[in-house]
Amino acid sequence: MKKLFLSLTALTFSALLFAQKTVADIAKFETETINQGYLKQNEPKEVKFIVTNISKEPIIIEQANPTCGCTMGDYTKSPIAPGATGFISAKFNAANAGHFTKNLTVKFAGVDEMKSITITGDVLTAEEYDKWAAEEAKKKPEATSTKPATAAKNKTGTKNNN
Repeated sequence: MKKLFLSLTALTFSALLFAQKTVADIAKFETETINQGYLKQNEPKEVKFIVTNISKEPIIIEQANPTCGCTMGDYTKSPIAPGATGFISAKFNAANAGHFTKNLTVKFAGVDEMKSITITGDVLTAEEYDKWAAEEAKKKPEATSTKPATAAKNKTGTKNNN
């Protein structure tokens, strides 16, 4: 009976010792997908993913790599203290018009699992982008109008009381 108990205890400790941490155990992303909206062709736009250390020990971002040559990234290289935040930034080159979805993989030290984060958006030609921007500008109310609606004046410059 003692041998069975010792064997089960050893097996339990072995399982706990070799249990792997997951990304969900140590880090929480503010968002895993960032939609960049409309981008003007050949004008890259940077995005920044924020990651919070939810563990009780400092964590280290070991790598942050794009899955293609279209994005370039930087990331927090120093240890991120418990409760603190770090970042992973990326820039899509926007060379070709059309919709895009690009993934980056993130590797944390001491965790075998890789985390995938995503950038999406739509690249418009310069002409399409300018047209879209002009339409968006028309939708915004003018902030320069300072005339109160109730203070209308007549031709003589005196206030109408009608």
